[in-house]
Amino acid sequence: MPPRPRRRTGRGQRRELNEAARLTDQLQAVGFTKRDVARILGRDPSLVSQFYTKNKGAAFVPALTHVLTAIQTAGITEITELTALAAPHITRRTTATGTRARVRSKAVLITPTGTGTGRVGSQAIASGSTRLRPLIAEAARQHLRLAFTVRINKTGYLHSSGSHTDSPGIRRDVIQRADHTEERSYGSAATGGFAATDIAARVDAAGGDVTAAIHQWLTETGRIDPAAHITHLEIRTWRPR
Repeated sequence: MPPRPRRRTGRGQRRELNEAARLTDQLQAVGFTKRDVARILGRDPSLVSQFYTKNKGAAFVPALTHVLTAIQTAGITEITELTALAAPHITRRTTATGTRARVRSKAVLITPTGTGTGRVGSQAIASGSTRLRPLIAEAARQHLRLAFTVRINKTGYLHSSGSHTDSPGIRRDVIQRADHTEERSYGSAATGGFAATDIAARVDAAGGDVTAAIHQWLTETGRIDPAAHITHLEIRTWRPR
């Protein structure tokens, strides 16, 4: 593993960054500022600076880890949503010596309102889109609804673009790409979408392979050729009214 980044002390020595500072650096690397991090944590920006100068921030490590996972895995970037995701994971330091508690909570990429999104491309597709499985499992646990968008070569679809038979009620959700692939959405809040429990059961039956589960549904329902290859996949969740 490469050495961890270090900071110089006043005597010219180098001091290792604590985990809160390293996670903040990763958030800054994807476009967030220290002020954004402070807003997500519900704290003053000066506290974030103290992650670097006074070795503070241990109590925020679980929340920062959770937020970073949500950004990298589910593509969530709205400050308000990230704040809601971070809140349950912010705890006070409890050890008498002040030792950092390395507690990493399970990543649940769904906001309190039931909204969640996960996207994967060709590289993750090849391994079964397994990083979408926690999102689907949590949606099933909360009895949410979900929809999905797939990207397949145009010749792989068995119905014409926007066909009512292919995806009733959401004909407009078709995006044609320059590489001869086409994105089509299945399910929406307007049409009711799918029960997350049903999709989760399909994923479990496929051994955790989300790509295979979605491909099987599309094949069984006569929407794609069995030989068609999914190149991109997106899952969206919401709470039914």
